[in-house]
Amino acid sequence: MTAPSTRHRLQRLFLTGLLTLLPIWLTWVVIKFVFVLLSGLSKPWVEPVAQRVAAAEPRLLGWFADDWVQTTIAMVATLLVILLAGWLARRVVGQRLLSWFEALVARVPLANMIYGSARKLLDILQTKPDGTQRVVLIDFPHSQMKSVGFVTRVMREAGSGRELAAVYVPTTPNPTSGYLEIVPVEKITPTDWTVDQAMSFIISGGAVAPETIPFTPPASSGPATAAKE
Repeated sequence: MTAPSTRHRLQRLFLTGLLTLLPIWLTWVVIKFVFVLLSGLSKPWVEPVAQRVAAAEPRLLGWFADDWVQTTIAMVATLLVILLAGWLARRVVGQRLLSWFEALVARVPLANMIYGSARKLLDILQTKPDGTQRVVLIDFPHSQMKSVGFVTRVMREAGSGRELAAVYVPTTPNPTSGYLEIVPVEKITPTDWTVDQAMSFIISGGAVAPETIPFTPPASSGPATAAKE
C-alpha cells in the first residue's frame, strides 16, 4: 500500500508542478522570441556604436561592451523605430514616404508580390467587411471539427454563380502561418467576434474565449451571405 500510494503522490506532484511551470515556460519562450527578434533588427548598428562608447571611457562606460546591454539597447531602439513608424503613418509626410517606398518595392519582381500580398491581407483584417462577417468558423480539417478563420474575399463559382469565400485559417500559437480554404458561404458559421478577440483566442490556444460559441451554420435556402459584422 505504501509504495503505490507514494508513487501516486509523486505522479500528482509531478503533474501539478508541470501544469504550474508550463505557462511560465511558454511565456518565457514567447518573450524570448520577441526579445531576440526585436533586438536582432537593430543590433548590427548598435553593437559597433556601443563598442566605441566603451572604448572611449573604459572605466565609466565599459559596461556598454556587455552583450546583454547591447541587446537591450537594440531592442529599445527597434521599439522606438516601430513607434516612430506608427506616428509617421498617421502624418502626411509619413504617408508620402510610405507611398514612395511602395512604388520602389513595386519595381522589384519578387518583393512586390510578397509586400503587396501582405499589405492587402493586413488592410483587409483592419477594415470592416462589406456584407460578410470577417471572423467565421469553418469545417476544418473535417465536418465534425471547427476552425477559426478570417474571410478575406467572397467570389462566385463559375457556372452556378454560388458564393464562395476565401478563408484564411491561422495556426496556434503563431497566426502568421496557416491555411487558405475556399468554402461555400452557406457552409460558413458566422460569429460576432472582432479580429482582436479571434487573435486572442488563437494565440492563447483557446484559453481566452467567450462562454458561448456558435457551431452549426445558420439554415439557408440556397447560397446565402453570412451575417454582417
